[in-house]
Amino acid sequence: MAFDGLLDLSAWGYVAAALILTHVTIASVTIFLHRHQAHRALSLHPIASHFFRFWLWLTTGMVTREWVAVHRKHHARCEREDDPHSPQHKGIWRVLFAGAFLYHKEAANAETLEAFGAGTPDDWLERNLYSKHRQLGIGTMLVADLVLFGALPGLLIFAVQMAWIPFWAAGVINGVGHYWGYRNFETDDESRNIVPIGVLIGGEELHNNHHAYGSSAKLSNKWWEFDIGWLYIRIMEMLGLASVRRTAPRTSFAVGRAAVDMDMLRAVVANRFHVLKLYGNRVVRPVLRAEAAALRRDVKLRVARIRSLILREETALDVRRRRDLEAVLGSNATLRTIYDFKLRLKALWTQQAKTQQELLARLQAWCADAEASGIAALEEFARQLRAYRAQFA
Repeated sequence: MAFDGLLDLSAWGYVAAALILTHVTIASVTIFLHRHQAHRALSLHPIASHFFRFWLWLTTGMVTREWVAVHRKHHARCEREDDPHSPQHKGIWRVLFAGAFLYHKEAANAETLEAFGAGTPDDWLERNLYSKHRQLGIGTMLVADLVLFGALPGLLIFAVQMAWIPFWAAGVINGVGHYWGYRNFETDDESRNIVPIGVLIGGEELHNNHHAYGSSAKLSNKWWEFDIGWLYIRIMEMLGLASVRRTAPRTSFAVGRAAVDMDMLRAVVANRFHVLKLYGNRVVRPVLRAEAAALRRDVKLRVARIRSLILREETALDVRRRRDLEAVLGSNATLRTIYDFKLRLKALWTQQAKTQQELLARLQAWCADAEASGIAALEEFARQLRAYRAQFA
């Protein structure tokens, strides 16, 4: 007679058990590996840290140093040829369905581990158990599933556990998260938010938000976006098991502050993606409405796309989009002006400067020129930007 396991569950009970177990694994990846280890966005109590390490050893066999190194290299080389898992170079279907193989290939690269794996756990447990005997953890999980759920349900639940991270994290986040979805911020990569509610993968679906503010412990940005990983972190804070170190800077327009000073410069550079979004809403959108009547008929038919073309990261425009953009800018001097001002604004954080004073001088010149541009929306934006300030967590 087949062993039924210690837990006698219904079919839906086994489904629920699989979802709960895989969700704990997702929470371990997003809280421990990603936000704590890779980006240092929060600190964890040793009890929480060791639990996450132990659980990941059981359910994935992943080594902390390897995961962190591969992920940090992804950020450092994003969408380049040596990005470990860019669908722009490796192909979307390859990353989606073979993302785990790409991960393991990069994790075996000693140069990657040396360059990007600093600061990860290196205690006795890591050296003598988690890294040295990774298959033992997976085997222990298999035995536990069989004992708890019985032969067939235990094998099925174990199979789901083993496939969960390779598909959802290595495949969906690394693949779909850089291919399909919506963007809150025009980052210099192809990152996307897959769905507005980050539940399935612990909040990691909000991938564009993460690439905009990589060191933030909170991945949601819009009021309607839900990052369940952040909810868990806040609960852990209340229990004394976690401490948030960094989130995206909060911004405000200081009343009565009109000086283009270092505080303003720091706020603009630190929250540059928000500044570009404001530029799109307060300059590009109203100027496009005002200039719509002056656009040629063949260009006017594409007005809905012009705003995104003007604000899009230049490196992300293919040949056809560049041609469309040049056609629009070549036909309208006002649009050319606001586009050039956007490029000058971006140069504050994309072009090197010898000193902070040089950067400040550039920002002061930008504001002065914008206020004298003769374009009402641009002039008003420059005056508003003078009061831009940020609060850092």
